[in-house]
Amino acid sequence: MDEPVPTTDSIDPLYPAANLPSQKIRWQNLVKHFEDKYGGNPAFVARSPGRVNLIGEHIDYSLYEVLPMAIAADVLVAVGPSSDESQKDVDAIIAMLNTNHRKHSSSQCTVPSLGEAHIDATVHEWTNYFKAGFNGAIDLLRKEDATFSPRSMDVLVDGDVPAGGGLSSSAAFVCASALAVLRANGRENVKKKELVELAIVSERAVGVNSGGMDQSASVFSVKGDALSVSFSPELHAEAIPFPKTKPPITFMIAQSFVTSDKHVTGPKCYNLRVVECTLAAEMMAKGLGVELKGDSGPLGRSLRGLQHAFFGGGNSSKDPPVTLGDPQTAYKEQLETMLSMVAELLENEGGYTREEIAASLSMTVPALEEKYMTKFPVQAVRFMLGKRARHVFSEALRVIAFEELLQDPSSTTDPDLLPRLGSLMNETQDSCRDIYECSCPEIDQLCSVAREAGAYGSRLTGAGWGGCTVHLVPRHKVDDIRKAWIDKYYLVREPDMSKEKLQEAVVVSEPGQGAVV
Repeated sequence: MDEPVPTTDSIDPLYPAANLPSQKIRWQNLVKHFEDKYGGNPAFVARSPGRVNLIGEHIDYSLYEVLPMAIAADVLVAVGPSSDESQKDVDAIIAMLNTNHRKHSSSQCTVPSLGEAHIDATVHEWTNYFKAGFNGAIDLLRKEDATFSPRSMDVLVDGDVPAGGGLSSSAAFVCASALAVLRANGRENVKKKELVELAIVSERAVGVNSGGMDQSASVFSVKGDALSVSFSPELHAEAIPFPKTKPPITFMIAQSFVTSDKHVTGPKCYNLRVVECTLAAEMMAKGLGVELKGDSGPLGRSLRGLQHAFFGGGNSSKDPPVTLGDPQTAYKEQLETMLSMVAELLENEGGYTREEIAASLSMTVPALEEKYMTKFPVQAVRFMLGKRARHVFSEALRVIAFEELLQDPSSTTDPDLLPRLGSLMNETQDSCRDIYECSCPEIDQLCSVAREAGAYGSRLTGAGWGGCTVHLVPRHKVDDIRKAWIDKYYLVREPDMSKEKLQEAVVVSEPGQGAVV
């Protein structure tokens, strides 16, 4: 996991064979566009892909394991750094262009020699994502050399990950940007882990309590495999091959065309869920007499931290249960116990007001808001702590079950493997819809139509509230499911939808390659 981000002089290993002709044209156009605008070829191109999460939704920021895979759609950052490698005490000029210039206007910023790029998180601009990656990379380089000054750069960005589609376009952009800046400033050997860790923190600069799954999938993924990502006690990623089944495991991704930009809707949606999970951990810890210690969660506390404190003997006034057996069995038993305690410790199904939470935690409402709701503001009257905790613990158990099925030696010959995997995905969607409340009617309809047409499992992927869905399907049902979506969803929603848009709406996905230069 600590290996460097690979470099390549060919795009052939990066994409499925069917995508290569169009991708070669895209890359050629990128280089020509760069030459037209800047008067020369780029020195290199940094690439980082989007991702689809197979299972483990909204639990990464509670520090529980997730199982995503990279997809072919990606963000490309073509770079022409200044020829002057020594710019001590000289401000850097960063020129930023986007191939989609009709939607994304050009921009330029000046970075003080010992400063950073200014980001206004209240203004939603595409350049904020590059600046976030830039600042993260520069911060890393200054930890190695406090007097480091960044080089000027000419930058051209191209991306085909749908924005707001739940496929992590923002994480792909920040990862590719940070990688590009490190490379442009002389770092030939960029470790995958350091890139992921700086990208996780960097994306928070644009106003999102990022958990880490998206960045991990974008960088660590191996073509052909799923990726198991864990966050406790530290970030770790491990490729998990898919069993060679007959018929082969096949995933479809369908867009709802409901834009879900978590950077815009965060206060009522994504960021609110982060705060609710953090407060659920604090309230449960109070009820258990457990002292939570700081961890790598976005707000410094997490439900995984609660589990560790309770079962690890973290200053509890109650004796934690003794867990016996092999570590994995004990871990599952711990999760089951945590899940069983939610109803008792967070019994108010109608949610909690700020006043009720503050009183329970022996603090004032202003102090509560300052500690948990200032860094990333949220908008809520009542906080649904019990429902959020119940989803997190149950989803963490589903991830374990999903991985166990994939790694079972008998899985290649088990006729029930795909239906069992699909059932877990369906349970996740039900939980996201009813308990975590991050689905929407359009997502629900796409899942329902797919299941009726023969999908084993269907669920939202990404932040939710729109975006994309992922489906485990029988290979021979791909065309039937696609047609059902066209007839019952896309053409009903937009009768004049073009053939091009319909073609973009649904893709059969293969596990893709992570970041490269």
